[in-house]
Parts: sequence; structure tokens; C-alpha cells
Amino acid sequence: MQTKTSTTIGFIGLGLIGGSIAKAIRQYYPDYQILAFDKSRETLALAMQDGTIDISCTAIDEQFSHCSYLFLCAPISYNNAYLSQLKDLIHPDCILTDVGSVKTAIHEEITRLGLDANFIGGHPMAGSEKSGFANSKAHLIENAYYILTPSDKVSSEKLEDSSEKLEDYRCFVQSLKALPIVLDYRLHDTVTGTISHLPHIIASCLVNFVKSTDTKEELMKLLAAGGFKDITRIASSSPIMWQQICLKNKDNISRILDAYIEELNRAKISIDAGNERELFSFFESSRDYRNSMPDHSAGPIKKIFALYCDIIDEAGGIATIATILASNHISIKNIGIIHNREFEEGVLRIEFYEEDASVKAAALLQKYRYIVYEV
Repeated sequence: MQTKTSTTIGFIGLGLIGGSIAKAIRQYYPDYQILAFDKSRETLALAMQDGTIDISCTAIDEQFSHCSYLFLCAPISYNNAYLSQLKDLIHPDCILTDVGSVKTAIHEEITRLGLDANFIGGHPMAGSEKSGFANSKAHLIENAYYILTPSDKVSSEKLEDSSEKLEDYRCFVQSLKALPIVLDYRLHDTVTGTISHLPHIIASCLVNFVKSTDTKEELMKLLAAGGFKDITRIASSSPIMWQQICLKNKDNISRILDAYIEELNRAKISIDAGNERELFSFFESSRDYRNSMPDHSAGPIKKIFALYCDIIDEAGGIATIATILASNHISIKNIGIIHNREFEEGVLRIEFYEEDASVKAAALLQKYRYIVYEV
């Protein structure tokens, strides 16, 4: 990556991910010039006001022709359309990238437009239940896997300039404290289809199933706190975003769903047959494989930083804990009493923004003789 102060970084779209990457660049490369286009004038004004960007663009024009890196951060359905506008603005040394969670469609469009020599797809596997620039943070991509999907031309070892582009981009992503991994774009769509897209569909199906089969008194809704809300948390994500993901990765998702439905059918057959051995093996295998996953893996579904704590049901109990944490400069994201404790230990659930805060809070509360259960 160039280190001269004239380096220019461009953004098309400045939402949660685009804004977070822009803020990270501002933090680690304060001398770089950052310009951005977004359909929201309010977003651009906010980004100018807080110093994230230097130039606010109301159109995709010649200002983007000087970019060393150009990030496409608009919704998936818009990025292909923006490519046509950028085609004649990109200089040969520019690295063009995106941040979408589906790669095949944009790679195909890149090839159609003849932009292969410039394109390295990108997918920072980070996010939040909240969206928009207002919720972006410089540390959002820190320690998160950042998948790079170079075009066939860029990944070719025969083209020295192209291979240099990939190494430059990999080093640049790494300098923003993310964890770059290079994958073929087709493999990317299969992997994320299984570990990210499928879980979101399952969570939404499960929530809709409970909704449609609930009693008149909505007993399921009343009792579905705790574990149910945790495993379906991702169903609260943006409907528009997941609609677009399903449309753009439909072939992979359809195939993956077929395989998953077969897995469900196998479980049903074991239950119907009362097969003790197969049922035990089913739950044992899933437990062991899940427990073998790294605790700090920066995967596509954001990790929850929370702990559970036993408290006596008396006036001021929650306030006392909140005061202890606040006086030690520990910010709480969410706090509440757990009424359904089927899957949790501890009556009080406290959620934090960062892992360090959760670890410090656990040690602090234990010091005050509270019984703490860490997730």
C-alpha cells in the first residue's frame, strides 16, 4: 500500500460496513483523503461532520478517478448498477472491491464489463443488529475474518502486476486489524451459504413457525425467552438485506436447504423409530463438534458478550450491579431478568459491547461475592 499523503480512498455507499471501514482507515491512515457517495445527504453530512470523510459526493463522477482503493458498499442489488458508472473512471492501478456477502453475481458482472484486472471482492465477516452509518465503528472489523475473492486475472501468478494488487490489498486489510483470508469466490458463496445464510433462514423459519402455531393467549411468545431468543437473535436482521442475499445466492442456498432438510428428516426418522443409539449419537456429535469450535472465532454471525448472575429478588438489586459496573467504567449493552431459565444459569443476564468488558465485569462481580456464569 502506498504511504504518500496523496493516497485517495473512495466509497460508494456509507452504511454500517462502509462507514466502519472508512472510520478504520481514518484511524490508521489519518493523512489519506477519503471521499464518499451515498444516496442519503444526511449520512454524508454526518460523515463530514465527524471527520470520517474529506469530500462529500452527490454523484459518481471524475472525483473517483483518482482512487487507489474504491469500495462498493451499497446494497448488493445496487452495486452491479454502480459498476457501469465506474467503468470509465477507474485507472489501471486502482483496486476495486466490494463488501457484499454474495460474490458470484458481482464477479460475473465484473467479467462482463472487463474490470477483472482491478477487482478483488471483499467480505468483512462482521456486523450488528443495527444498521446505518450512525452505528458504524472503527473497531467493527477488528479481529474479524475478512474474505478476499480476487478475480481470475488478479489471482493469476502469470500477471505480476495483478498478483501485487492482491498482496497490497491483503496487507491493507491486515493493517486495519482485520484477518484476511483469500478464497475463490465460488467457494465463498458455498461456505457463507452454509454457515451464515442458512442459519438466518432457519432462525426466521423457527420464529415464523412459533408465531403461526402459538396459542390464542400467546403462551409460546410469553415463554420463549432465554435460549429461544438467543438462538433466533439473527432473525432480527434487515429483511431487505436478507431478501437480496437469498435472491443473489439462490442456487447455493437451495442446494444447501435440500441437504439440511435431509438432515432434519434423518432426525425425524430416529425420533419416530425411538432409536436410542442414533438419537444419542446425533446429540453427542453436535455437542462435540460445537465444543471444538474456537471460542474467539471471528465468524459471520456476531458473537454475544454476556454473562449470567444470581441475585436476590429485592429492591435495588439490579441498580446495585449497574452502579458497580458503571463506577468501574464498564458499559452495559443490555440487562434484564431471565424468567425462563431452561437453558441458562443465573437470574440476571447482562450483555456487553465488547469481550474485554464482559471479562472484567465477571471478575469484578465475583470480587463482590456474586455468583457469575460466563457464556
